[in-house]
This record gives sequence, C-alpha cells and structure tokens, in this order.
Amino acid sequence: MTAAQEEGGTPVPLPAQPLRQLGFLTIGLFDPADPGRGHESTLRLIELGEELGFDSAWVRHRHLQYGISSPVAVLAAASQRTERIELGTAVIPLGWENPLRLAEDLATVDLLSGGRLNPGVSVGRPGHYDRVASALYPHTAEAEDFGYDRVRRLLDFLRGEPATDFDGVEGIEVYSDRVQPVSPGLAGRLWYGGGSLRSARWAGEQGLSLLTSNVVRAEESEDFAEIQRSQIAAFRARHPEGGRARVSQGLVVIPTDSASAGQRAKYRDYVRGRTPRTAAPQGPARTVFAPDLIGTSTEIAEQLYSHAAFREVDEVVFALPFSFGHEDYVQILTDIATRLAPALGRQPTL
Repeated sequence: MTAAQEEGGTPVPLPAQPLRQLGFLTIGLFDPADPGRGHESTLRLIELGEELGFDSAWVRHRHLQYGISSPVAVLAAASQRTERIELGTAVIPLGWENPLRLAEDLATVDLLSGGRLNPGVSVGRPGHYDRVASALYPHTAEAEDFGYDRVRRLLDFLRGEPATDFDGVEGIEVYSDRVQPVSPGLAGRLWYGGGSLRSARWAGEQGLSLLTSNVVRAEESEDFAEIQRSQIAAFRARHPEGGRARVSQGLVVIPTDSASAGQRAKYRDYVRGRTPRTAAPQGPARTVFAPDLIGTSTEIAEQLYSHAAFREVDEVVFALPFSFGHEDYVQILTDIATRLAPALGRQPTL
C-alpha cells in the first residue's frame, strides 16, 4: 500500500520499476565574508546524505560567484569524511578547464575516494566570455575551441591514452607518457550534462551517461517533460547499451512533510518567484525551465509519476534550492530520503 492510500488520498501509481539510485545536488553557496562556513555546510550535507542512505551527492560548479568554484577539491575533502556515498560534479564546464590537468585531479580524487567519483561535464563558451576571456585565456581567447573535442581529450586522458611521445628516465626523474595517476574505471563513470537533442545524441554516441536537469532547449515542443523525454530517447537510440544506458534526472523538489510553518511559507514564496520563467521559452536559445515541485512527498510523487521524462529513468539527482539555510536543507534531505523515496518505490537504506 502506498503512503497516499494509507492517508486516504489519491493512490500513487506504481512505476514499472522502483527508483534505483537516489542522489541530491547542491550549489554550495557561501557568504563572501565567511566562505569557510559555507564550504563546511556543504561537507556536512554530504555526510548527512550518506547517513540518510542517499546513493550519491553532487555539487554544482560556479566561477566568479559565491558558490563552489572548485568542486573537485570539495569532493576530495568529502571523500575523507564519507565511506559509501558516490560523489559527483553536475557539471564542470570544460570551457574553463585544461583537460589534461583536470584528468589528473579527477583521477587523484577517485583514488582517494575508493572509486566513488562520478564526474559530470559540459562544453560551450564560458559565461560572460567577452568579460572574462582576457583573464582566462589572455593570449589565445579567439583560438580556443569550446566544442566536444574537450570531452574527447578528457576521456582519452582518463582512459590512459598517451599524452606525450616521451617516457623513461631523465637523471633521477621517471616520466610517464600517460596522465598519472590512472584510476581504472573512472572513464566509464563520466557523465555529460546535456539540454538539447544534439548534445543528447552526441553523449549517446560517445557511450557516456546522461545528466538531465531542470533546464532544456525547446526544439520539437515547448512542454518541458516532453522535451526531456525526447532527449532521453535520442540519447539511448545512439548509445551502445540502448535502453540500459544510464540517465539521471535532476529536478528541484521541496517536500514539506516535516517543515515548520515558517519554512513552508518561505519555500512557497521561493517557488512562486521562480514560476513565471516556466510559462514559455526564454531568450534566443529558447530555454525551457521545469517548474519546481513542492508539497508533501505524496503530492510530489504523484507529480513525478505523471512526468513523461521521469517515467523513463530509475535514477534521480534532486536539486536543492539555491538560497536556503543549512537547517532547511537538512529538513528537505531528510524528507526526501525517508518520505519521498519510499513513495517512489525505494526503501531507505539506513
């Protein structure tokens, strides 16, 4: 019997298969006057996620903002404070990165974590590139390629493809022609964050896993769920594993089961302020935003089961709202793990 049936409400439809992987995503905001406190809060949330039985914890990547700018470093710290939970980035924008150097960092953290790292990446010109190019690429700004080749290079380095034609001994120094360290299996855990049909198809052709979020591009439709469902289908149609290819859905969900009256009011004001952007495609790129899901876990489960794209996945990385306090995130994560997850067919693994 579902939670809704026990409470006398509308029955929650049962999925074809229960939720298999439960994750959460945080931006890791901090006060610029006290950034250490914000980073510590993020680490404590990851520890809490492990205690609550989440399968994965993911961090966003923000440059020149008051959020996590170095997710790999944060996850290195998290790897030493947890034992089981998988650690992911959603996503690292490769336009800001040197793939060889990033491969070194990712492999190092994966080894430190015992093989728990799930790197998520994306491509494209860095945001506000005209204003940051002179600082980021002072001599090569116009020559930089921000396309898929950066992902291919990263994959090659993670797989142990040669990075140079030199190896051997020089004096007392020993050199490798491959990026070191090597972490076996890491390349097979690379995710691509895509929001268009083109990126979904490309990720499938490369054999990557697909991270979907609450932002897509309107191409064949203006309905968010249908757009995302179409992208998932396009990804799996091109992927070597077909329907078994991994896709994780990331929507903002705010369960209110154990929230105080003050928290519920704050949460609803937050959602109300963000809802207008979901009414129609935004800007020249025709960006479509998913509505935030707020309510009891039973109500959110009903909305998810009526969501065309959610019915195509068995993995989720629910996104925490941007601007709440630590105690709010504790309540939301606890309700997701102990109330919403069971309503989605997954029992807590405490």
